[in-house]
Formats: sequence, structure tokens, C-alpha cells
Amino acid sequence: MKPVETEFEGLTLYPRHLDEAAQKALVIELAQAFERAPPYRPKMPRSGKPWSIRQTNFGPLGWVSRPDGYGYASTDEVNGAPWPAIPKALLGLWDEVAAWPAPPECCLVNLYEEPKARMGLHRDEDEAALDAPVVSVSLGDTCVFRVGGFARGDKSKSFRLSSGDVLVMGGPSRLRFHGVDRVISGSSQLVPGGGRINLTLRRVTKPA
Repeated sequence: MKPVETEFEGLTLYPRHLDEAAQKALVIELAQAFERAPPYRPKMPRSGKPWSIRQTNFGPLGWVSRPDGYGYASTDEVNGAPWPAIPKALLGLWDEVAAWPAPPECCLVNLYEEPKARMGLHRDEDEAALDAPVVSVSLGDTCVFRVGGFARGDKSKSFRLSSGDVLVMGGPSRLRFHGVDRVISGSSQLVPGGGRINLTLRRVTKPA
């Protein structure tokens, strides 16, 4: 599938890049990995307010929210175990669309399961390798995705991300503010029990 125009340089959308079979296989693999790294509800730094989503990680490093801020950890701080490996299909996808010489080190998994689950505008800026793109995969229910500028109050626009869509945020758009306004419940039957799963592949450290 060829990418479509997003009006943001460096923000590339590949609609339905994963076909139905690939989506189903990935959901099955994720469910198996969740047994080793169960999704949990993170809390906001300082305030301790719980998020509206659950999350977990795959790969050598996992993105975590701590009382003193955000960062990466080599183990699941809930159970003390290493994170499961990133699925091979996702590593292949990175090689296909990221145009980056080193593999991702983190696959952050966000689960939007409740009707009011959302993600406020934010930037992915906790990585040392900020010149590497972030590759986002959508599974399950369609979401309304919002992209802005480089300050939280900048003008923004929204578009929908459906199951199987792949979005690459890189180049001039790597540090744009972005978020999820809402999830359209029942728009997909892919995820057992409903909801949306978002996977973001990230390179954290600079290659040696």
C-alpha cells in the first residue's frame, strides 16, 4: 500500500499496511506475550493520577512512567522480569518503513479498552536517538488521531487511524505534539472484547 499525504513533512501514513491475516496473527502473539508482561495502568508523574489506558512493553527497553518523570527500564517494574522480545513481524515492519540503520529497542503497547480512553497531546522525546523515527501500528477499533506543532498550543488537525494502518513519525515531524482524541467503539471486531491496541516502535539509544 502506498503512503497517503498527511500535510506534515516526515509524517507518513500507510493505510491498511497490515492485511487481515497479519493483524490476526499479531493479536494472537500479543496475547501470548501479555502473559509474561501483563498490561498495567500507569500513573501520571507527581500527581499519581491513573491513565485511562493500560500499557506494557516488548524489547530490551520499556517506556515507563515513574513518580519523578518518564524514562526507559530494562525490566518490567511491576514484576521485575525482562520485557518479552519484540515480535519478529514488527522488526520486519521497522526494516520496511523506518529507513533507519539500527533495530528498535522498545515496542510500547497501549491498550484503549474503555469508552473514554484517550491520550492527551504529547511528544515522544525521552529517547537519545531523536533522529530515528517512531513507527506506530494500529490494531482494532479506529481512533481519531490528532497532530499539532512543536508547542502544545499550536494549531492541530485530526484524521482517523484504522486497524492495520502504519504511521511513521520522523524527520521534521519527529517531535510534533500528537495524541488520541477518542476511539470509535465497535468499529472493528479484531481485538477480543473490543478496543484498540497501539504499538509504537522506538529506537532509544544511539547506535555505537
